[in-house]
Amino acid sequence: MKNYFFLCCFLLLMGVNQSRAQVYDMVIKGGQVIDPKNNINAVMDIAIKDGKIVAVANNINTKEAKQVVDAVNKLVVPGLIDIHAHVFYGLHTDQYLMDGTTAVVPDGFSFRTGVTTMVDAGSSGWRSFPLFKSQVIDKSQTRILAFLNIVGAGMRGGAYEQNTHDMDPQMAAYVARQFKDLIVGFKVAHFEPATWDAVDSAVQAGKLSMRPVMVDFGGDDSHPPLSINELFFKHLRAGDIYTHVFTELKRRDPIVDLNTRKLKPFIFDAQKKGIAFDVGFGGASFDFRQAIPALKAGFYPNSISTDLHVGSMNAAMKDMPNLMSIFLAMGMDLQKVICASTWNPAQEINHKELGNLSVGAIADIAVLNLRDGNFGFWDRMGYKINGKHRFECEMTIKDGRIVYDLNGIASPVVLP
Repeated sequence: MKNYFFLCCFLLLMGVNQSRAQVYDMVIKGGQVIDPKNNINAVMDIAIKDGKIVAVANNINTKEAKQVVDAVNKLVVPGLIDIHAHVFYGLHTDQYLMDGTTAVVPDGFSFRTGVTTMVDAGSSGWRSFPLFKSQVIDKSQTRILAFLNIVGAGMRGGAYEQNTHDMDPQMAAYVARQFKDLIVGFKVAHFEPATWDAVDSAVQAGKLSMRPVMVDFGGDDSHPPLSINELFFKHLRAGDIYTHVFTELKRRDPIVDLNTRKLKPFIFDAQKKGIAFDVGFGGASFDFRQAIPALKAGFYPNSISTDLHVGSMNAAMKDMPNLMSIFLAMGMDLQKVICASTWNPAQEINHKELGNLSVGAIADIAVLNLRDGNFGFWDRMGYKINGKHRFECEMTIKDGRIVYDLNGIASPVVLP
């Protein structure tokens, strides 16, 4: 009887110890945590349970975790948010970024770069969004949200994107409300006539559904570009987004004066008004001749984004870590670079549950190396700058689950 009593006590203690060992699903240990929302920049640990962050503190007991990530000498930041990508891929070679071969499969280009959320920037319109949802969004591990093109067909290319009869603010707003958890706003792009029809239609849809508009602004080369001063102060609202901010093309009114090479002073006024400025680097939408004078004048983009597609990913753009490295090389503060890649874009798309490491938040996390060395960065014109640091994605965690581990820093190692 006595032996039976001791056996019961032993088994009870074993059960208690086992339950203690499983308090957390994961602990990320010893990394430099940078969380702009909560003004955290310190070596700390993060504990995860059931897909949520449950603790951010010093010296969390790793014995209480099923899995431990060694993040010593690494940056631990919110999962990166790329608010300008094109992932409505398909097999139609005669279509552009709508159900075509120029768009990319999101899961192949997200987790390996620290990105947990991609926002498709207008590839689909109010008529083509259901196909985009069933074909891409529903089948992706990456969190996919969308700006809905004001053109019903979306970015099919050519004349389709000039069709003002296919710009229907009421239908666009209706579809946005129908898919309210996925559609974050509206997009204007590739509209060539020197009129405000596309912008005003998108803004009307934004007003009807209380969502922002992202504007890819500029026509063709046959007439002077429309004024961005007029765009910012007579057409757009606080919260609307101006993408490709550092473009220097004949068909677009640039933010840096082409003669003086000085930042136009009203750009600060537009930013104070609440216009968000997005990078949207792309294949031909970033120029150091615009970016360097702007940053020297104290102007910084609100959000860093890729404009990811087949034409940009293997050129100067590459991916989010490369763009973050570029802005670091141009003198943008590390915390500001992280903020422009996480918390700022989360606010721009009104998804404040993302882009932060608050207790209770979704456990979307990127573990990054900041490598020291001599690195080169270039733009579409071949202009090159050098930098001493380059971001590299070490690990990506989405919804509390490791989806990418470069060097096996999780223990036990995650198997596919």
